[in-house]
Amino acid sequence: MNTVRSIAPVAGVALLACLLFAACKGSENEAISAPPASTPAVAMTQSEPVEAVTTPSADAPVSLKLATVDGGSFDTAAHRGKWLVVNFWATWCHPCLAEMPELSAMAMQRKDIDVIGLAYDDIAPAALKTFMQAHPVSYPIAQVDVYDPPKVFEAPTGLPTTYLLDPQGKVAKRFVGPVTPAEIEQVVDGGKAAGMP
Repeated sequence: MNTVRSIAPVAGVALLACLLFAACKGSENEAISAPPASTPAVAMTQSEPVEAVTTPSADAPVSLKLATVDGGSFDTAAHRGKWLVVNFWATWCHPCLAEMPELSAMAMQRKDIDVIGLAYDDIAPAALKTFMQAHPVSYPIAQVDVYDPPKVFEAPTGLPTTYLLDPQGKVAKRFVGPVTPAEIEQVVDGGKAAGMP
């Protein structure tokens, strides 16, 4: 009789604990599977990265004139009507050097795509010229000041960084990290399907 009286309160507490646990677990599952109706949709996407491209105007073509390593000059306006790949790279960047031969081959094969390499590198111009003689590419190379890069593009936060300009000279896509000709051609061919030259 005494045993029954001492077990009853313990069993009651255990039953109550089980019921509370089940209720909490159920409410947790509901909170995870369905957010409250009052939660705005934007709250669900706040942590997603936002890719921003800084240009003078989103509708304005990129205007960039630079001296090239070979003694020539490069003007983006002279490439209107073609797609233009603007590739920021550096001599010390292994992924940059790995993608340069592929970009060079694409520039030779595709008459509708031009390429310019922007050496984003604190290296003496003579040393860069010597480096390019050892690592030749089919497209022009220009050196940009790492402390004052062209204002028409966002300063690279990682290398390589590549901008693809459409035939009107507007930024169509930005690639941060290595890019393949297939990725570039996918954007170009998609633009052509949409009626671009």
